[in-house]
Amino acid sequence: MPQKGPKLWLAMLFWILLGATAQALELRVAIEESVSQVKVGSTTKAVVRDAAGKRLGEIAPMNAFYAQANGGGVVLDRWRSTSLWVEPDNNGYVWIGERWYRGRTRVVLTDKGLTAINYVDLEKYLYSVLGGEVYANWPQEALKAQAVAARTYALYQRQTRGNSTYDLGDTIAWQVYKGIESEAPPMYSAVDTTAGQVVTYNGKIILAAFHSSSGGHTENVENVWSDNLPYLRGVPDFDGNTPEAQWVKNFTREELSSRISGVGNVLSMTPERTSPFGRIITMKVIGDRSSRVISGPALRLALGLRSTWFTVTADTAGKSVPSTFRIEGRGYGHGLGLSQWGAYSMARQGANYQQIVRHYYQNTTLAKIKVVNESR
Repeated sequence: MPQKGPKLWLAMLFWILLGATAQALELRVAIEESVSQVKVGSTTKAVVRDAAGKRLGEIAPMNAFYAQANGGGVVLDRWRSTSLWVEPDNNGYVWIGERWYRGRTRVVLTDKGLTAINYVDLEKYLYSVLGGEVYANWPQEALKAQAVAARTYALYQRQTRGNSTYDLGDTIAWQVYKGIESEAPPMYSAVDTTAGQVVTYNGKIILAAFHSSSGGHTENVENVWSDNLPYLRGVPDFDGNTPEAQWVKNFTREELSSRISGVGNVLSMTPERTSPFGRIITMKVIGDRSSRVISGPALRLALGLRSTWFTVTADTAGKSVPSTFRIEGRGYGHGLGLSQWGAYSMARQGANYQQIVRHYYQNTTLAKIKVVNESR
């Protein structure tokens, strides 16, 4: 179990009580992981504490030092412990790596190097996440829907993927979190208005997946991931006239062949299995040396495509083998759960955030979390 800092951890119990008040919950977000050193500081005077919470000293305002691994511990300027805390006064911001963040910092030594963790209030964390996911000039109801989805997603990930050192990471593999640089006033309003609200199914927080644009219809989860989740079902989308709804990408035969290994020069690409809505589950690729079957997600990654909903047209230009391939696609992302551009369009048509959330997460309930103070 991790050593406790100067404050008790907030352990979370999910009470599905509509109308209940959510208390503060502090997330642990890994900002830098497995590094040899990391720069930490504060906008205001900050207290430095050791692993047991003992006060070691202070960092002056707008000052920073490199935390480094040394002799089985963490060294920061003249202070040393198995882990070190930097806690700013007066709601100051902390500097971690290359950005400013709300909350406080813990630097801990693991067997792979230093990990710098931002301890931040859940709702203030969402101020930044929303700014990284959607645009500040979008309708408030779309921003509120994103706030509910992002809050739900964060808490689900905390429950299922968090470890003894941190609850979440800060990359797209979790949710993109860039500290205060991605915050904006419309995000504050959307988060504050929906404070504590989450999406639940049968009394449990759901995997609230979301993506940029589905291209006209979201997908059933089992056609993309191995899970069979009853609330992630394909539904009609409303993103038809939005920037990500349709796209085109062209490849020469040489370009395509260099990205798909094991077949030689690509001669044809034929869908082997597709979802009921048109996304590629598997594609058969035939080359002049051999052929292979590639999954839609793997092909999307190899070719840098926006989604797995696409068709391939080969242009032979009168020759026996194709010279170019034209890929026409729809949507941006995996197509599961909330479509951000679809939510934008629904909000512009007058839908409120509750209607948006329930459309994309089928047969779910909006609820509020209740947090109980306990030590881990």
